[in-house]
Amino acid sequence: MTIRSYRETDFPAVLDIYAASKLDELIYEDQRFQLLPLDQDLKRLEGFRNSRVFVFEQDGLKTYAALDQSEITALFIHPKRRGTGIGRTLMQHMLERAEGEATLYVAKSNLPAKRLYEQFGFVITSEFMTDYNGIPILANKMVRKA
Repeated sequence: MTIRSYRETDFPAVLDIYAASKLDELIYEDQRFQLLPLDQDLKRLEGFRNSRVFVFEQDGLKTYAALDQSEITALFIHPKRRGTGIGRTLMQHMLERAEGEATLYVAKSNLPAKRLYEQFGFVITSEFMTDYNGIPILANKMVRKA
């Protein structure tokens, strides 16, 4: 299993992974969401561009994760690769590169993701309102001590 640094030629695959995965983090919400593609979502695109991005590729399918100093800003596993350990491997890769205390943000309703993060020592430190594509969402900040 090889994880490498992102290359600009990976961007089309990143867009595909994002499109296939983004709304999955919101499936436990009471509302329906429409995908705002990453290349059209200026807030998330800026976060992507400001992060160190790492890619895992196997059999033509890629997954990726992004880190901005100590904040894990993205961890997207292609739906066809879920349940294979890639998410755990990418998370460990991010934690080894995080500067000090690691943080991430997750929809409060996304219990499966929060359980994964808790297995890595993350704890919920706050709850706040945010939005996706203009629709409000209750979210959690999670922190893992260095």
